[in-house]
Amino acid sequence: MTEQTENQRDGVWAHPYQLASGQTQQHQLGHSQLWITLLDLEWQIRERSSKQGTDPENWYASTGHTLPSADLKVQRFVRTKDDGVLCFVPAMADLPTVIRPFQPLTVPAGARCVLYVGTTLWIKVCVGEARTELAEFPLAPPSMTWLGRNTREGELCYASSTYGRLALEAVPKRPWRAVTPVTIINEREKPLLLERFSLPTPLLAIYRNERGQLWTSGVTVKCETDMSSASLHIDPTVSPEAGICEAIAPAREKLARGRRLVRAVDHIFG
Repeated sequence: MTEQTENQRDGVWAHPYQLASGQTQQHQLGHSQLWITLLDLEWQIRERSSKQGTDPENWYASTGHTLPSADLKVQRFVRTKDDGVLCFVPAMADLPTVIRPFQPLTVPAGARCVLYVGTTLWIKVCVGEARTELAEFPLAPPSMTWLGRNTREGELCYASSTYGRLALEAVPKRPWRAVTPVTIINEREKPLLLERFSLPTPLLAIYRNERGQLWTSGVTVKCETDMSSASLHIDPTVSPEAGICEAIAPAREKLARGRRLVRAVDHIFG
Protein backbone atom coordinates (compact mmCIF):
# COMPACT_ATOMS: atom_id res chain seq x y z
CA MET A 1 0.00 0.00 0.00
CA THR A 2 1.32 3.45 -0.89
CA GLU A 3 2.08 5.57 2.15
CA GLN A 4 0.17 8.83 2.39
CA THR A 5 1.63 12.08 3.69
CA GLU A 6 -0.08 14.26 6.24
CA ASN A 7 -0.73 17.10 3.79
CA GLN A 8 -3.05 14.82 1.82
CA ARG A 9 -5.41 14.97 4.80
CA ASP A 10 -6.19 11.26 4.58
CA GLY A 11 -5.87 9.32 7.82
CA VAL A 12 -4.29 5.87 7.69
CA TRP A 13 -4.46 3.03 10.19
CA ALA A 14 -1.18 1.77 11.70
CA HIS A 15 0.77 4.50 9.88
CA PRO A 16 3.61 6.30 11.72
CA TYR A 17 3.10 10.08 11.89
CA GLN A 18 6.07 12.21 12.88
CA LEU A 19 5.28 15.23 15.06
CA ALA A 20 7.52 18.02 16.30
CA SER A 21 7.20 19.56 19.74
CA GLY A 22 4.38 22.10 19.74
CA GLN A 23 2.44 20.50 16.89
CA THR A 24 -1.15 19.30 17.15
CA GLN A 25 -2.59 16.68 14.83
CA GLN A 26 -6.36 16.66 14.35
CA HIS A 27 -8.32 13.65 13.14
CA GLN A 28 -11.99 13.47 12.21
CA LEU A 29 -13.06 9.87 11.86
CA GLY A 30 -16.50 8.36 12.25
CA HIS A 31 -18.34 10.31 14.93
CA SER A 32 -15.19 11.35 16.78
CA GLN A 33 -12.73 14.20 16.61
CA LEU A 34 -9.27 13.81 18.13
CA TRP A 35 -6.54 16.36 18.80
CA ILE A 36 -3.14 14.98 19.77
CA THR A 37 -0.52 17.51 20.86
CA LEU A 38 3.18 16.82 21.30
CA LEU A 39 5.09 18.89 23.87
CA ASP A 40 8.65 18.55 25.15
CA LEU A 41 7.69 16.42 28.18
CA GLU A 42 4.18 15.19 27.48
CA TRP A 43 1.47 14.16 25.04
CA GLN A 44 -1.97 15.74 25.27
CA ILE A 45 -5.16 14.20 23.89
CA ARG A 46 -8.50 15.92 23.45
CA GLU A 47 -11.59 14.13 22.14
CA ARG A 48 -15.10 15.11 21.13
CA SER A 49 -18.00 12.99 19.85
CA SER A 50 -20.46 14.29 17.28
CA LYS A 51 -24.10 13.40 16.64
CA GLN A 52 -24.90 10.18 14.81
CA GLY A 53 -27.41 11.68 12.39
CA THR A 54 -25.01 11.19 9.48
CA ASP A 55 -22.72 8.40 8.29
CA PRO A 56 -19.30 9.98 7.62
CA GLU A 57 -17.43 8.36 4.76
CA ASN A 58 -13.90 9.75 5.07
CA TRP A 59 -11.06 10.15 7.54
CA TYR A 60 -9.65 13.67 7.60
CA ALA A 61 -6.30 14.47 9.21
CA SER A 62 -4.33 17.70 9.50
CA THR A 63 -1.29 18.91 11.42
CA GLY A 64 -0.68 22.43 12.72
CA HIS A 65 -0.18 24.53 15.82
CA THR A 66 -3.80 25.35 16.67
CA LEU A 67 -5.50 23.89 19.74
CA PRO A 68 -9.26 23.25 19.95
CA SER A 69 -11.66 24.92 22.35
CA ALA A 70 -10.41 25.24 25.92
CA ASP A 71 -13.68 23.67 27.07
CA LEU A 72 -12.54 20.20 25.97
CA LYS A 73 -11.11 17.92 28.63
CA VAL A 74 -7.39 17.30 28.30
CA GLN A 75 -5.74 13.95 28.98
CA ARG A 76 -2.00 14.27 29.66
CA PHE A 77 0.64 11.55 29.31
CA VAL A 78 4.29 11.68 30.31
CA ARG A 79 6.62 11.11 27.37
CA THR A 80 9.15 8.30 27.27
CA LYS A 81 11.36 7.31 24.33
CA ASP A 82 8.78 7.84 21.61
CA ASP A 83 10.75 10.08 19.18
CA GLY A 84 7.56 12.03 18.50
CA VAL A 85 6.06 9.15 16.52
CA LEU A 86 2.28 8.74 16.64
CA CYS A 87 0.06 6.04 15.14
CA PHE A 88 -3.51 4.84 15.39
CA VAL A 89 -4.40 1.17 15.81
CA PRO A 90 -7.96 -0.12 15.29
CA ALA A 91 -9.64 -2.36 17.86
CA MET A 92 -12.90 -4.27 17.94
CA ALA A 93 -15.43 -3.64 20.70
CA ASP A 94 -14.60 -4.98 24.16
CA LEU A 95 -18.03 -6.62 24.52
CA PRO A 96 -20.04 -8.82 22.14
CA THR A 97 -22.09 -6.84 19.63
CA VAL A 98 -25.70 -7.62 18.80
CA ILE A 99 -26.23 -7.67 15.04
CA ARG A 100 -29.52 -7.64 13.15
CA PRO A 101 -30.14 -8.59 9.53
CA PHE A 102 -31.51 -5.75 7.39
CA GLN A 103 -34.86 -7.52 7.81
CA PRO A 104 -35.67 -10.72 9.79
CA LEU A 105 -34.30 -13.67 7.85
CA THR A 106 -35.36 -17.33 7.83
CA VAL A 107 -32.74 -20.02 7.24
CA PRO A 108 -34.48 -23.23 6.07
CA ALA A 109 -33.71 -26.59 7.69
CA GLY A 110 -30.37 -27.91 6.50
CA ALA A 111 -29.45 -24.61 4.83
CA ARG A 112 -26.77 -22.00 5.42
CA CYS A 113 -26.19 -18.36 4.61
CA VAL A 114 -23.44 -15.74 4.93
CA LEU A 115 -24.16 -12.34 6.43
CA TYR A 116 -21.68 -9.51 6.01
CA VAL A 117 -21.54 -7.21 9.01
CA GLY A 118 -19.84 -3.84 9.33
CA THR A 119 -19.08 -3.07 12.99
CA THR A 120 -17.83 0.17 14.49
CA LEU A 121 -14.24 0.24 15.69
CA TRP A 122 -12.39 1.69 18.65
CA ILE A 123 -9.28 3.79 17.98
CA LYS A 124 -6.10 3.31 20.03
CA VAL A 125 -3.70 6.23 20.25
CA CYS A 126 -0.18 4.79 20.33
CA VAL A 127 3.29 6.33 20.37
CA GLY A 128 6.83 5.27 19.65
CA GLU A 129 8.23 2.36 17.70
CA ALA A 130 6.83 -0.03 20.31
CA ARG A 131 3.34 1.47 19.82
CA THR A 132 2.80 2.17 23.49
CA GLU A 133 -0.91 2.74 24.01
CA LEU A 134 -1.91 6.04 25.60
CA ALA A 135 -5.71 5.90 25.29
CA GLU A 136 -8.56 4.47 23.26
CA PHE A 137 -11.95 5.81 22.19
CA PRO A 138 -15.02 4.38 20.44
CA LEU A 139 -15.53 5.93 17.01
CA ALA A 140 -19.26 6.12 17.69
CA PRO A 141 -20.86 6.37 21.14
CA PRO A 142 -21.86 2.76 21.93
CA SER A 143 -25.34 1.85 23.11
CA MET A 144 -25.94 -1.10 25.41
CA THR A 145 -28.43 -3.93 25.11
CA TRP A 146 -29.17 -7.28 26.78
CA LEU A 147 -29.24 -10.56 24.89
CA GLY A 148 -30.72 -13.57 26.62
CA ARG A 149 -33.76 -15.58 27.56
CA ASN A 150 -34.66 -13.24 30.42
CA THR A 151 -33.14 -10.56 32.64
CA ARG A 152 -31.10 -13.12 34.59
CA GLU A 153 -29.88 -15.40 31.79
CA GLY A 154 -27.90 -13.70 29.08
CA GLU A 155 -25.15 -11.15 28.65
CA LEU A 156 -24.64 -7.42 28.31
CA CYS A 157 -23.71 -6.41 24.76
CA TYR A 158 -23.30 -3.43 22.51
CA ALA A 159 -26.07 -2.79 19.99
CA SER A 160 -24.81 -2.42 16.45
CA SER A 161 -25.87 0.65 14.49
CA THR A 162 -25.59 -1.23 11.18
CA TYR A 163 -27.31 -4.25 9.65
CA GLY A 164 -26.00 -7.57 8.43
CA ARG A 165 -26.35 -7.94 4.64
CA LEU A 166 -26.51 -10.96 2.38
CA ALA A 167 -24.72 -9.09 -0.42
CA LEU A 168 -21.20 -7.86 0.29
CA GLU A 169 -21.61 -4.91 -2.06
CA ALA A 170 -24.54 -3.68 0.05
CA VAL A 171 -22.32 -3.19 3.11
CA PRO A 172 -21.22 0.48 3.36
CA LYS A 173 -17.41 0.71 3.28
CA ARG A 174 -16.16 3.09 5.93
CA PRO A 175 -12.62 3.54 7.33
CA TRP A 176 -14.01 3.37 10.86
CA ARG A 177 -15.77 0.01 10.43
CA ALA A 178 -14.52 -3.53 9.85
CA VAL A 179 -16.38 -6.13 7.78
CA THR A 180 -17.01 -9.55 9.31
CA PRO A 181 -18.43 -12.48 7.27
CA VAL A 182 -20.76 -14.54 9.48
CA THR A 183 -21.81 -18.00 8.27
CA ILE A 184 -25.05 -19.29 9.80
CA ILE A 185 -25.61 -23.06 9.44
CA ASN A 186 -29.00 -24.45 10.40
CA GLU A 187 -28.74 -28.18 11.14
CA ARG A 188 -32.14 -28.33 12.76
CA GLU A 189 -35.14 -30.05 11.24
CA LYS A 190 -37.04 -26.77 11.42
CA PRO A 191 -36.41 -23.35 9.89
CA LEU A 192 -34.37 -20.88 11.93
CA LEU A 193 -35.71 -17.33 12.22
CA LEU A 194 -32.77 -14.98 12.47
CA GLU A 195 -33.77 -11.67 14.02
CA ARG A 196 -30.58 -10.85 15.89
CA PHE A 197 -27.46 -12.60 17.08
CA SER A 198 -24.38 -11.92 19.20
CA LEU A 199 -21.10 -11.34 17.35
CA PRO A 200 -18.06 -12.12 19.57
CA THR A 201 -16.23 -8.91 18.65
CA PRO A 202 -13.51 -9.22 21.37
CA LEU A 203 -12.34 -12.47 19.73
CA LEU A 204 -11.82 -11.02 16.24
CA ALA A 205 -8.49 -9.89 14.79
CA ILE A 206 -8.38 -7.04 12.27
CA TYR A 207 -6.84 -7.13 8.79
CA ARG A 208 -6.34 -4.55 6.03
CA ASN A 209 -6.60 -5.35 2.33
CA GLU A 210 -4.87 -3.69 -0.64
CA ARG A 211 -7.69 -1.16 -0.95
CA GLY A 212 -7.23 -0.03 2.63
CA GLN A 213 -10.47 -1.64 3.80
CA LEU A 214 -10.60 -3.38 7.17
CA TRP A 215 -11.84 -6.94 7.64
CA THR A 216 -11.93 -9.30 10.60
CA SER A 217 -11.64 -13.02 11.05
CA GLY A 218 -14.69 -14.90 9.83
CA VAL A 219 -17.24 -16.39 12.22
CA THR A 220 -19.27 -19.59 11.75
CA VAL A 221 -22.31 -20.30 13.92
CA LYS A 222 -23.78 -23.80 13.68
CA CYS A 223 -27.23 -24.37 15.16
CA GLU A 224 -27.40 -27.99 16.31
CA THR A 225 -30.30 -30.31 15.63
CA ASP A 226 -31.36 -30.61 19.26
CA MET A 227 -31.53 -26.81 19.68
CA SER A 228 -29.82 -27.13 23.07
CA SER A 229 -26.62 -25.42 22.01
CA ALA A 230 -24.86 -23.72 19.15
CA SER A 231 -21.18 -23.97 18.25
CA LEU A 232 -19.23 -20.88 17.32
CA HIS A 233 -16.00 -21.09 15.32
CA ILE A 234 -13.51 -18.27 14.77
CA ASP A 235 -11.62 -18.64 11.49
CA PRO A 236 -7.83 -18.40 11.82
CA THR A 237 -7.52 -16.23 8.70
CA VAL A 238 -9.50 -13.64 6.79
CA SER A 239 -12.01 -14.57 4.07
CA PRO A 240 -10.64 -14.85 0.49
CA GLU A 241 -13.31 -12.31 -0.52
CA ALA A 242 -11.31 -9.64 1.30
CA GLY A 243 -8.39 -10.04 -1.10
CA ILE A 244 -4.75 -9.93 -0.08
CA CYS A 245 -4.60 -8.75 3.54
CA GLU A 246 -2.13 -7.92 6.26
CA ALA A 247 -2.84 -8.30 9.97
CA ILE A 248 -2.78 -4.92 11.72
CA ALA A 249 -4.42 -5.59 15.10
CA PRO A 250 -4.81 -8.75 17.20
CA ALA A 251 -8.02 -9.80 18.88
CA ARG A 252 -8.64 -8.32 22.33
CA GLU A 253 -9.15 -11.79 23.77
CA LYS A 254 -7.93 -15.26 22.89
CA LEU A 255 -9.79 -18.54 23.15
CA ALA A 256 -8.30 -20.67 25.89
CA ARG A 257 -8.98 -23.96 24.16
CA GLY A 258 -8.83 -23.96 20.39
CA ARG A 259 -11.04 -21.90 18.14
CA ARG A 260 -14.41 -23.51 18.84
CA LEU A 261 -16.89 -22.19 21.37
CA VAL A 262 -20.08 -23.84 22.54
CA ARG A 263 -22.52 -21.34 23.98
CA ALA A 264 -26.16 -21.43 24.91
CA VAL A 265 -28.39 -20.66 21.92
CA ASP A 266 -30.05 -17.88 23.89
CA HIS A 267 -26.67 -16.14 24.13
CA ILE A 268 -26.17 -16.19 20.35
CA PHE A 269 -29.68 -15.80 18.99
CA GLY A 270 -32.03 -13.47 20.81
